[in-house]
Amino acid sequence: MSRPELNLTPVSYVVLGLVARDGPVTPYDLKAAVALGVANFWPFPHSQIYSESERLARLGLLVEERETTGRRRRHYRITAEGEKALASWLAEPTSERPQIRSLALLKLYFGQLARPEDLAALARAQQAMHREEQEFLAAMLERLRARGRPWQLAVGRLARDAERAMADNGARVERAGEDAAAAAREQRSSA
Repeated sequence: MSRPELNLTPVSYVVLGLVARDGPVTPYDLKAAVALGVANFWPFPHSQIYSESERLARLGLLVEERETTGRRRRHYRITAEGEKALASWLAEPTSERPQIRSLALLKLYFGQLARPEDLAALARAQQAMHREEQEFLAAMLERLRARGRPWQLAVGRLARDAERAMADNGARVERAGEDAAAAAREQRSSA
């Protein structure tokens, strides 16, 4: 079980996990790693990386080493105590439901109040975005395969499949919106 007295958050574990995985890293390295992976399913302000790295060093879970010349960058490595905290957190199962926060889904939820052609346009925009995201994920999956990271690959595949499902749903919504718009035009012309 994780130690509650440390008051560790999911961002704490993101930092610990990336430092453990990637070895001595700078906060900038952490920010880049988050942008390429974690931020795709667990978004948070990247500014937290800097403050959280410092806090974890104060708690003794990371060790900070500063360059003595040049840019005097900070490099962090995980301590044995940090590895224990991370292992403890990883050992705790969770049944927390995934969260989806989508302005498009919020608008679609109130679709009965919208014009059908507006819903079709919303669906087309969403399909384009989800296709673009699928392309990004396909490239990411290739990198993960090449690096031999099976668990990150599993997360990437799930994200790709979710993007596919959302694009497919967008196509259904677009057809429904177009059909409803055509029916409304037909009804107006026959009236």
